[in-house]
Amino acid sequence: DVVPTCERYAVRRLPFARLGGRDVAFFERLLPGRALTAQEEVKPFNVDWLKSVRGCSQLVLKPQTTAEVSQVLRYCYEKNLAVNPQGGNTGLVGGSVPVFDEIILSTALMNQVISFDKVSGILVCQAGCVLERLNEYVEEQGFIMPLDLGAKGSCHIGGNVATNAGGLRLLRYGSLRGTVLGLEVVLADGSALDCLTSLRKDNTGYDLKQLFIGSEGTLGVITAVSILCPQKPKAVNVAFLGCQSFAKVLETFTTCRAMLGEILSAYEFMDEKCMELVERHLKLSSPVADSPFYVLIETSGSNSSHDEEKLNNFLEQAMASGLVTDGTVATDDKKIKASQLWSLRERITEALTHEGYVYKYDISLPMGKLYNLVDDMRARLGQSAKNVVGYGHLGDGNLHLNITAESYSHSLLDAIEPFVYEWTARCNGSISAEHGLGFKKKQFIQYSKPRKAVVLMQQFKAMLDPKGILNPYKTLPSAS
Repeated sequence: DVVPTCERYAVRRLPFARLGGRDVAFFERLLPGRALTAQEEVKPFNVDWLKSVRGCSQLVLKPQTTAEVSQVLRYCYEKNLAVNPQGGNTGLVGGSVPVFDEIILSTALMNQVISFDKVSGILVCQAGCVLERLNEYVEEQGFIMPLDLGAKGSCHIGGNVATNAGGLRLLRYGSLRGTVLGLEVVLADGSALDCLTSLRKDNTGYDLKQLFIGSEGTLGVITAVSILCPQKPKAVNVAFLGCQSFAKVLETFTTCRAMLGEILSAYEFMDEKCMELVERHLKLSSPVADSPFYVLIETSGSNSSHDEEKLNNFLEQAMASGLVTDGTVATDDKKIKASQLWSLRERITEALTHEGYVYKYDISLPMGKLYNLVDDMRARLGQSAKNVVGYGHLGDGNLHLNITAESYSHSLLDAIEPFVYEWTARCNGSISAEHGLGFKKKQFIQYSKPRKAVVLMQQFKAMLDPKGILNPYKTLPSAS
């Protein structure tokens, strides 16, 4: 069983109230049948997806409306009860589960589409909508969601926004900071902030939604989202290629971007160790044999013959110049799904979990230095780690560094941290590209942000949540 987070990391509980019988009775009246207290019902909400951190909550609340969220938070604020907002619980930095006995506020039942405009492509929905379900919904209308993640079958759009999730389409459609047009948020005291605009342009005062995008549930609970969806591309192609060195991966990207231009929608890379794990644990097979690095390229456009011609010209150039040694292409939806090319990349996280305990690092770096960190970490750890692997979104400079061991080891963690953050800081990178800071990374924020910025963040937190009840112990170091 997973050791409780507070015990493993020796965290001290803040002076919040303890949940009592009267509190439970209030919530059971407010949310009949949707206030879970049975140990077996509550247990899955207390453990993160990686099974690396565990809380001790005794109560899970499942509101269906913003009004119910407001009533829950108003009560918790008055009674000084700490709250842990939770979406699909697919986070990788310990931000989505309690540290102690915080009440879990799950958005699982807040899963309704409010509206969709077929002209503008603007979707308004509740925060608990599952990303994959939303994508299926808008696809029927001729659009797609602007983000795509490996966890799309479980993650909630509210959680995606709260963590500013990046994913596989950021290269083409940008981050959620650009595609989210408006939010509805319930603040710590239970008051609702309705900034759920559906306008592309609104230049009236401060853009308050940006405070909550990436705030990881520490400033307010996102209850509804307005998001701009791009049109579904009529032509999608996927190429899976082998490269003999990381320098060739980088050069291939430069050539690819120059030759494919506006139709390039994804450029992902993985090393040979990732491929070995995916093949061994998930029984997937690579169409490209024995390569030190693999690249997945996706194009999305409106004219299949035009796009295929551009892709083929690029591939001919890449092969002729020795950038790529081997490759395969899938050119329509059925072939892409049947080829499972995306699965080779998307399911690396799943394959890694079969290796034991996983230390995960999600880092932005200058592209030329992206893989140097993997090499340096392998040299540093030697035989003390089972695997050190690197993969990620090369198109936007995002490395996923993963280190596996048979089980959790504090000595191994000490060898990794803060070395990995110091290394990243020396390269002017970011210690969290898209997963947030959560519980595991909050004490390292200074490697990416100056002290003045951290102090300003703490002031925002104190202003919006003066009692500190929202997702405590996460994202920001304690104010000193």
